[in-house]
Amino acid sequence: MELLSALSLGELALSFSRVPLFPVFDLSYFIVSILYLKYEPGAVELARRHPVASWLCAMLHCFGSYILADLLLGEPVIDYFSNNSSVLLASAVWYLIFFCPLDLFYKCVCFLPVKLIFVAMKEVVRVRKIAVGIHHAHHHYHHGWFVMIATGWVKGSGVALMSNFEQLLRGVWKPEANEILHMSFPTKASLYGAILFTLQQTRWLPVSKASLIFIFTMFMVSCKVFLTATHSHSSPFDVLEGYVCPVLFGTALAGDHHHDNHGGAHGGAHGGSGPGSPHAAMAAKSKEELSEGSRKKKTKKAD
Repeated sequence: MELLSALSLGELALSFSRVPLFPVFDLSYFIVSILYLKYEPGAVELARRHPVASWLCAMLHCFGSYILADLLLGEPVIDYFSNNSSVLLASAVWYLIFFCPLDLFYKCVCFLPVKLIFVAMKEVVRVRKIAVGIHHAHHHYHHGWFVMIATGWVKGSGVALMSNFEQLLRGVWKPEANEILHMSFPTKASLYGAILFTLQQTRWLPVSKASLIFIFTMFMVSCKVFLTATHSHSSPFDVLEGYVCPVLFGTALAGDHHHDNHGGAHGGAHGGSGPGSPHAAMAAKSKEELSEGSRKKKTKKAD
């Protein structure tokens, strides 16, 4: 019975990995990606005043992962735009989301139960892109683990890793909003997934690619649907990282920072030991006098 269940699970995973993405899953991917673009402040005004710039931003949201992967592997960065069907489909979604009369299309796809279906289908595309990206990188670099991980990561992260460039197209410059500095859940999950698929591709992980695609897709769909339904921006990895990162990388200098802040606040509360207070000035002056005295003594000894 267990053998039959294992065989059925393997067949299910194999069938799932062979499901074509175009047009249904790609359509969902485009809808969710351009929805996130419309959520950006000023995106609607940009579409009205500068539709070409808005369209370029939408194409980056839809195809940014392919552009980055081609850039990493030294291939033409506009190669994917030769896929006319996908570009036309993404352009149609962009037009309907921004310019549909009465925002009917936008209201329909933003209805939470419908949106959750699209979000789940987008994660199916994300995982498949990670697997395909690593397979493609392995074809060029058989032993390049880091190349495979980087290619799978950018394939899964999409436009998030080039968000600063996308913001420039919208006339916005926020260098502090760097995805590498502040990774979201999809970016972290894409990185971890790229590592898993690289281990599988190099046969260090004893599991079939179809099974890994199925398992990781179920994980991504469950997490992303839950986060979207609860309007949460947290990450399921936060708890694990909270234990692992201090051990591997040490803690940030929170103690020193807290001590400095506490000292400043304490001094400010008592009118005393802040940087610009009289006590600090007197302490600095006494230090200067002591150092001056020691220099004079050294000079006398030398003479």
